[in-house]
Amino acid sequence: MAKTSKKSRTASLSEKFATHLKSERLRRKLSQETLAKKAGLSVSYISMLERGQRTPPLDTLESLSKALGVTPASLIA
Repeated sequence: MAKTSKKSRTASLSEKFATHLKSERLRRKLSQETLAKKAGLSVSYISMLERGQRTPPLDTLESLSKALGVTPASLIA
């Protein structure tokens, strides 16, 4: 009989990004609309990023980090 092992599921990088993006936005009491304007993005794109439906390219990660006043690394750590 083969052993079945339970592997602990770790969040993917894109899941971590989605979680950190939303938490940083909420911590700063920004709406998705305000963040979108500050970062030069659409509200629907911010929503998709926060739900993990999209993964941003590096230039978008940089825009979001500047708009939030954090390092890009802090959004993916």
